[in-house]
Amino acid sequence: MADKLTLQEEQAMKAIWQTGEGNVKMFLEKMEPPIPPYTTLASTVKNLEKKKYVTGRLMGNLYVYKPLITEADYTKGFMSGFVKDYFDNSYKELVNFFVDQKKLSPKELKEIITLIESKK
Repeated sequence: MADKLTLQEEQAMKAIWQTGEGNVKMFLEKMEPPIPPYTTLASTVKNLEKKKYVTGRLMGNLYVYKPLITEADYTKGFMSGFVKDYFDNSYKELVNFFVDQKKLSPKELKEIITLIESKK
């Protein structure tokens, strides 16, 4: 995967994924508040192009961008890196963390086990 994204870049990518292909104005329309100024988003999109997350081309006098990575692929890479960096590459430790923090109930854990067993 390319360089890790900042929060601002992730927000921009979400708008780009929702749009598919478009210009900065179109991406602004898809963003959740607080919406950045046009120039800030344009700069962020240029950074995303440098990081190889989007590709841009000039159409008339307007740049049009499209994603080079799917949201699913980004999420997969992000989660793999997150588990590696914070949970010693152990998904068991990740689940244990949520159980310890009382963010995952026994009922939810049983549902996860059922889901895992159904995928075998």
